[in-house]
Amino acid sequence: MDFSFTQEQEMLRETLRTMGKRENFKEMAAKTDETGIFPRHLIKKYADMGLLGMTLSAEYGGGGRPAIDAILAIEELAKFSPMIAAPVFESNVGPVRVIDMFGSEAQKRSIIPGVCSGEMSVSVCMTEPEAGSDLTSLTTRAVERGDHYILNGRKAFITGADEASHYMVYTRFGDISGYKGIGGLLVEKGMPGFSFGKQERYMGLRGMPSCDLIFEDVKVPRENVIVKPGDFRNLMMTFDIERCGNSAMCLGVAGGALDEAVAYAQQRNTFGRPISEFQAIQFQVVEMTVKLEAARLLVYRAATGAGRGLPSIYEAAMAKCFANQMVTEVTDDAMQVFGGYGYSTEFPLERMARDGRAWRVAGGTANMLKVTLASFIFGRRFDQRKGK
Repeated sequence: MDFSFTQEQEMLRETLRTMGKRENFKEMAAKTDETGIFPRHLIKKYADMGLLGMTLSAEYGGGGRPAIDAILAIEELAKFSPMIAAPVFESNVGPVRVIDMFGSEAQKRSIIPGVCSGEMSVSVCMTEPEAGSDLTSLTTRAVERGDHYILNGRKAFITGADEASHYMVYTRFGDISGYKGIGGLLVEKGMPGFSFGKQERYMGLRGMPSCDLIFEDVKVPRENVIVKPGDFRNLMMTFDIERCGNSAMCLGVAGGALDEAVAYAQQRNTFGRPISEFQAIQFQVVEMTVKLEAARLLVYRAATGAGRGLPSIYEAAMAKCFANQMVTEVTDDAMQVFGGYGYSTEFPLERMARDGRAWRVAGGTANMLKVTLASFIFGRRFDQRKGK
């Protein structure tokens, strides 16, 4: 396995670091957290830089680059804030990948160019009030009516809701039970019967729109079917790519926290010398670094497989589980290096600690992914349904 980056990848990372300093992303991250207002002007900048849709098919306006390039970009931007990295995340490892991989020619031509230009965005809609970890229990239902479907149901905790232009809705088709009845419909904002609930207020990720989606007899054209019922595996395969993006967010947040801790340890003096001179601080920073580097290896391995179009459920699940745990531990330790200042809103550590905790819930909980990993390790499937 080659652990080196190409010259183009190194240039990408350096460009984003330079941009972060030039645009003062640290201040922008703090302001976004304080106000809850997403910095939308970044979308045009990212589009002009070719960051939006950099992994999507070139024939539809994408960059045609491997998934690992997007992972590197997300990681660099998330060092400042997941909000600053969000447009790159959504346009490269989000639900638009489902359209890119499995959509029709017409669907690709109508959506992908708009995503790459920043004029459109696609939000993934999976979770329901009574169905999160168990996606085969979805109750949102699409019933066939001639040349269209009638969609009814409710989705919960949907990232990008009320802001995205399109919604990739995981739904049950007709009365087909289990995973064989699950497919994907593309629903446009503004369709009659499609509305939104109140915006959620979270501990972290402030500035990220999120709310319920409500479907009441929404008429969706037949040509909006992206993934047919029975192709549930295709939906989950692209979701494994999204889990790599989730893990990259963890790498970025943890990396940003580590950078802050290292810098502070060299500036903060006690007993007449910088606290970086004390072995306790040295050991703590080393342990943080080892955890971060170990997570990077798992995430990069999974992302490289996803880039070939053959994402490994095992590798993606393992990377996400470890990265989700790592980011909470590293941000907690970084706060300890700062002492009382780490708990103050005047410094970025408390925000990073809050933002880091979101990722172990999003994209499949860590505990459910451990069940998936156990199935691989033991060579058998463990059914979580009671009595089965």
